[in-house]
Amino acid sequence: MGQDEKKGTIVLDNFNSTTNLTTNPGFQSTLSLGSKEVINEKAYNPFEHRKVEHPNSTIGSLVHLLKSSLGSGILAMPAAFKNAGLAIGALGTIIIGFICTHCVYVLVKTSQEVCVEAKKPSMGFAETCGAAFEFGPKRLRPWANFARTFIDYTLTCTYLAALCVYVVFIAENFKEVLDEYNPDYKLSVEVYCALTLVPLVLICQIRNLKWLVPFSALANVFLVICFAITMYYIFTDLPNPAERKTVASVTQWPLFISTVIFAMEGIGVVMPVENEMAKPQQFLGCPGVLNVAMTIVISLYGIVGFFGYIKFGESVRGSVTLNLPQDEILAQSAKILMALSILFTYSLQFYVPMEMIWRQIHDKIAVKYHEITQISIRTTAVIGSVALAAAFPDLELFINLCGAIFLSSLGLLTPAIVDTVHNWDRGLGKFNWILWKNIFISIISFIALFAGSYVSIISMVEKYNSTAMIGKGANMTSLST
Repeated sequence: MGQDEKKGTIVLDNFNSTTNLTTNPGFQSTLSLGSKEVINEKAYNPFEHRKVEHPNSTIGSLVHLLKSSLGSGILAMPAAFKNAGLAIGALGTIIIGFICTHCVYVLVKTSQEVCVEAKKPSMGFAETCGAAFEFGPKRLRPWANFARTFIDYTLTCTYLAALCVYVVFIAENFKEVLDEYNPDYKLSVEVYCALTLVPLVLICQIRNLKWLVPFSALANVFLVICFAITMYYIFTDLPNPAERKTVASVTQWPLFISTVIFAMEGIGVVMPVENEMAKPQQFLGCPGVLNVAMTIVISLYGIVGFFGYIKFGESVRGSVTLNLPQDEILAQSAKILMALSILFTYSLQFYVPMEMIWRQIHDKIAVKYHEITQISIRTTAVIGSVALAAAFPDLELFINLCGAIFLSSLGLLTPAIVDTVHNWDRGLGKFNWILWKNIFISIISFIALFAGSYVSIISMVEKYNSTAMIGKGANMTSLST
């Protein structure tokens, strides 16, 4: 066949019924001429490719999410209101709660979207942050590994610090009760911290979230009963709200922000819970697991904080259960139930740092040593948290510092950065509202980080100095005697 004949020939060798109608790759033709062959590749759906050995139900996921946020922090809310006042505390709780919920939402949403781009069924917190950079602006792509590693280590430190707070909660509540029955031989908080070691080591050997659901459910029951008893005491002979500060000193607001962020933030648990859901599409949306859980959390936190501060005023302690009467059985039962609730919650919070540690090292260890290595690491981590808690048993200041340093950066700043990077090339909305929104969240995070840390450390130093002076005075008195 000659050259001229070729020019006039229509070649049908590669003809198909879904012929491309444009060179724009974003356009997908839906024309079909009856061919059974599907030419266009189906969009990757990560939910269809997830294979979870022990998937959680929607209710089970809601229980886990509630438990991760409704821990010891709810009973620290009256102390938070002390640093803000009634009006600022109520308004601030709603605002910070909304911001925390939004940050969790954008993180999960980003994770689901980058899973489609990376063609992976699921991603953890660190993987999501790394993927946001990897599939983001070209200039930022070399930072993907750094973002992944940074979040891994920071999240591990965050939850190990939170576990120390949990140990102090357990120890102080048990001490309050047992000191009443043994007044002649009172043990220190440090000793009670040490006594938590054995049960915590045992419960932390559980490795699947599915098997932790009963513990979370039981912890929620204990917490509800404790909450009911605490509210009974709070609403009994409630003072006039006019006796309390409406607006506290601005210098104390960072402590309020830090405490509320610590109390509400469960961002490290969010991704494991969403990744192990049987129906992960029910996590976001309305009503959705996230919205239902956070609506309950914000409401309860506001109620406990507002009325707890009205009841106990400036004398309120790091956990409001410690303000309950020491000599009444009902109040004692609330303290015991609270301690047990936190004990069972410990294993859920422990899941996050352990999952990250194991992911980093399991490939470097022979399979036959996996079991003994898991047991050793889990035991060592629990011992470390108990030892650190015994070294710094001041509950309220510990909460403030943890919230300021760790959870403000991970719970607020990180999702804001990830959301910005992920949407930079995809569009930041009309008038760049996504960018401005994330700048506002970052400012809140920096206020909590720097101002909250400064005020917490200053308070710790002052308390340490006052304790040292009291001890020195006692020694001088004994010498003079």
